[in-house]
Amino acid sequence: MSKHLSSVDKAYARLREMAVAFEFKPEERLNESVLSVQLGASRTPLREALNRLVAEGFLTFKTGRGFFCRALSPTRISELYEARQAIETEAVRRAVARAEDAEIAALGAYLDKIEPDYERCDDLSKLLKMDEEFHHRLAKLAGNAELISMLDNITGRIRYVRLINLEILRSAPKSKAGQLSAHRRIIEAVASRDEGAAIKAIRSHIERRREETAEAVRIAFSKLYVPES
Repeated sequence: MSKHLSSVDKAYARLREMAVAFEFKPEERLNESVLSVQLGASRTPLREALNRLVAEGFLTFKTGRGFFCRALSPTRISELYEARQAIETEAVRRAVARAEDAEIAALGAYLDKIEPDYERCDDLSKLLKMDEEFHHRLAKLAGNAELISMLDNITGRIRYVRLINLEILRSAPKSKAGQLSAHRRIIEAVASRDEGAAIKAIRSHIERRREETAEAVRIAFSKLYVPES
């Protein structure tokens, strides 16, 4: 049983990485025979891994046709941003009421720690990882495991577009510092137990990125379908 579960987990982990990065083109049909060879997984664990990713929203399944990569559209990404905004708003609201002062201070210390690297770093993947880690830790302050799980799911589903967003932001002057400043405003409001200010800060922070969805998706398609020279 453990060997079977291990093969499912291995297939799932790699397939999730591929789906997150859109190694499958949007709405592309997946070839299970090719994937079985590529991943070294037999049909049963491969199917279990694929079905798990369907349940999580990374893939879709069409009866009689098979598994497909999820769609990539401004509307869908905007909806995911709206869901993220709702989850993080609730997490921040609960953090104001529940988080210990020491936990809030620890998140502030995390920002202090990453700031030098964040200012100098030109690796978009590393920048995004630091940003995702901040939002994950912020959600943990709410003390609700389900909110964290939902946020982590959405984080993976919008990661590719968020990388594009970071590329757009990087071209703007002082964009990195501005990002950290937004994070600090959120933490300061939570530390002050100012629910209204904390909610306003997190909502406006995410809303700015949601408004850039159409342009980010356009660029994403150009990167996916037009090979870079």
